[in-house]
Amino acid sequence: MSEAIDTRELPAVITGYLSAHQARDLDRELAYYTEDAVVTDEGKTHRGKKEIRGWLTRAASEYTYTTTLVAAHRVDDEHYVAVHHLEGDFPGGVVDLRFRFTLAGDRITGLVIEP
Repeated sequence: MSEAIDTRELPAVITGYLSAHQARDLDRELAYYTEDAVVTDEGKTHRGKKEIRGWLTRAASEYTYTTTLVAAHRVDDEHYVAVHHLEGDFPGGVVDLRFRFTLAGDRITGLVIEP
């Protein structure tokens, strides 16, 4: 079970990653992942930094959108959820996405993005 927290209470690794992600700073984004990290987005799984780099590159160029962090939840010391409201030129135009993070210290070992 998770508890709602203020978005400012998210760990620095998550806020740093989200800042880099919003700025579309690929190298900075990748620096937050472990070498063997796993990301799942749109039903596709990307394993390791090479595949994650490919996913980030495609995701950054596919659509134009704005994103606003609207909520956060703490599951435990290693698991957090950041909820983003997106608006843009993707199918449907508006969506709230949950970024489910798994952490190991100051790095991301897993990220699942889903509505």
